[in-house]
Amino acid sequence: MTDRHPAVIWCFNAGSSSLKAAAFRCTPSSEDPLGEYEYDLQQPGDLNVAFTAATTELRRQEVPEPDAIGHRVVHGGPAHWEPTVVDPVVLRDLEAACLFAPAHQQASLDVVHAATTAFGDLTQVACFDTGFHHELPDVARVLPVSSVTAPEMRKYGFHGLSCESIVSTLGRDLGPRTVIAHLGSGASLTAVRDGRSVDTTMGLTPLGGIPMSTRSGDLDPGVVMHLVRTEGLDADGLQQRIGHESGLLAWSGRSGDMRVLLSSSADDPRAAFAVEAFGYAVRKQIGALGAALQGIDVLVFAGGIGEHSAAVRTRICDGLEYLGIELDVDANQRGAGVISMPDSGCTVRVVASDENRIVARHTAAVLNSR
Repeated sequence: MTDRHPAVIWCFNAGSSSLKAAAFRCTPSSEDPLGEYEYDLQQPGDLNVAFTAATTELRRQEVPEPDAIGHRVVHGGPAHWEPTVVDPVVLRDLEAACLFAPAHQQASLDVVHAATTAFGDLTQVACFDTGFHHELPDVARVLPVSSVTAPEMRKYGFHGLSCESIVSTLGRDLGPRTVIAHLGSGASLTAVRDGRSVDTTMGLTPLGGIPMSTRSGDLDPGVVMHLVRTEGLDADGLQQRIGHESGLLAWSGRSGDMRVLLSSSADDPRAAFAVEAFGYAVRKQIGALGAALQGIDVLVFAGGIGEHSAAVRTRICDGLEYLGIELDVDANQRGAGVISMPDSGCTVRVVASDENRIVARHTAAVLNSR
């Protein structure tokens, strides 16, 4: 802030199972962390308790009171992609966007309402995961389906704040052709050319792309019609089946947690299969995005699985030598920043994304522009 004191920004990242909070002191050139806290929800949707716990903990850490509050919001819908002050009109649009990501979106809105109750008319800014992908080229963006709501029916893409964090962190080390693999309970891959998203695996909603912890990823539409015809599932039933009972959980029959599957794979063939199938799905998409980019200079692993599981990184990269990807076994096992061989054609990196820092940066910029 060139004409005022550095802004203190509190950031909230609401999910279906946790609430992450962080605070930063922001200047035009930096975001200095002041405190952080994560609350695991005991009951899904119990975000008022989580919000109270988070604000109490930040104050216990003697974090100054906020000048503004930033929120990670998964979906901005067709109308919003740039960081935006939350006002009644924006709030109405975000409520309508719950159609695209019911669990994630409602969690964010619950925290917005809790912050309004706690802080009154303090500025709140919504920062969207879809923003990084807003300018996808038409060949990647336009869906091949007719609809009366055609402007809404597009590939939006997600994990954009994570991608933006990685692009910022790598700076000059970001290759002209980079694939970012954000692998966690939710997972997606993004092709980045010269710092801009040109394709990504998730589509209209966060259910698409590769199979995830409990989400199916892309499916033959006939599978959905078959479930409707044979099991009588309605939209809510399909959301539950495809979003919460599929993916690694369906493959393994026991868990959607990659840590559980890795620890049990030696004795459980279905767990072993789930791990292998996940690696295959990611590997296949790296190849597809490599085709979109006409080669890969840098491959980045991020997210809980991408950052912490050397075994999964190995399974993904085995067979990608044709793209110049060759892991250094020791560096990969250590989780080093660079895990590829020095002479490999593609540099493979492990990067911790910091979505909260990006939210703080955007929120401070919006605050300063008012």
